[in-house]
Amino acid sequence: MTEHTAEPGQAAPSELATQRPSGPFREGDRVQLTGPKGRLHTVTLSADGGLHTHQGVLHHRDLIGLPDGSVVANSSGHEYLALRPLLRDFAMSMPRGAAIVYPKDAAQIVMQADIFPGAVVVEAGVGSGALSLALLRAVGTTGSLVSFERREEFAEVARGNVETFFGGTPSTWCVVVGDLVEALPLEQPSGSVDRVVLDMLAPWECMDVVADALTPGGVVLCYVATATQLSRVAEYIRGTGLFTDPEASETMVRGWHVEGLAVRPDHRMVAHTGFLLTARRLAPGAIAPTVKRRASKSSYGDDDVEQWTPGAVGDRVINDKNLRKRARDASKAAEGARLAAASRESEQTTE
Repeated sequence: MTEHTAEPGQAAPSELATQRPSGPFREGDRVQLTGPKGRLHTVTLSADGGLHTHQGVLHHRDLIGLPDGSVVANSSGHEYLALRPLLRDFAMSMPRGAAIVYPKDAAQIVMQADIFPGAVVVEAGVGSGALSLALLRAVGTTGSLVSFERREEFAEVARGNVETFFGGTPSTWCVVVGDLVEALPLEQPSGSVDRVVLDMLAPWECMDVVADALTPGGVVLCYVATATQLSRVAEYIRGTGLFTDPEASETMVRGWHVEGLAVRPDHRMVAHTGFLLTARRLAPGAIAPTVKRRASKSSYGDDDVEQWTPGAVGDRVINDKNLRKRARDASKAAEGARLAAASRESEQTTE
């Protein structure tokens, strides 16, 4: 059974995924405030809202109507820099159900999977929607993204986050609540998909239906957290004989402190978050040239005793109460974004 995000008459234009966020701040806009000590606060503007801290109150009404990049003082005279959040800022601060794909990995996924304007892309699972945002921008107004998610609660959080960021649901996006193995053949004809991105515990379980959906030369990319997952999915892909030899990598980002002559690496860095593994679909009947390598002892049978569960691979498990709260937060933020989008449309009509 599948469920789609957009209902007849409610889908926002596909241009939502590429529209330029600019102009004065409006009620419903998402704004990132940087305080005197560099602390970040992300708020949704409302006429009667305010940012309350131990250093005073910054009323939202003082921001509405100002241009992006303005500096405003709160009731105690402390100044805050106000900017619309970039995609990376939004992804790091948005409500989460499942763990997000970090910006450093999302950027690599877009490049390594070669997500291009007009591409037909399949994603599973959707999680909290962080990767969906990057993919929607990359496919542009002529492509499409179909996101599969097993849990309705996670899909609800993702919907809210995507609607909040774009001010509505892009018509290029469809969320299917269901199992990829069962639902993908019903959603996409054989050979019709350009790219498949899998962010799940056991991507090898759906590799056969992925191979059928991909067009020859299409790319499958798997995002996995542990070395054991990486090994198993790589060996499974090799065993199918349907793909090129898989390539694996991870991305680590280290910031630098640059102030006068004090130039040094930051004490902290964003190190391991996950592995990326890519392979390309071979033409029907094609056999890839043999890659010479040392004999491997790695193999997995059906009698494996290991259980592929979130806890087993060290993934954070969120309880139902917190998940419901975050779904409400995402829906509330999405409503504010829709108000802002309607306001912008009204202003454009008036002009």
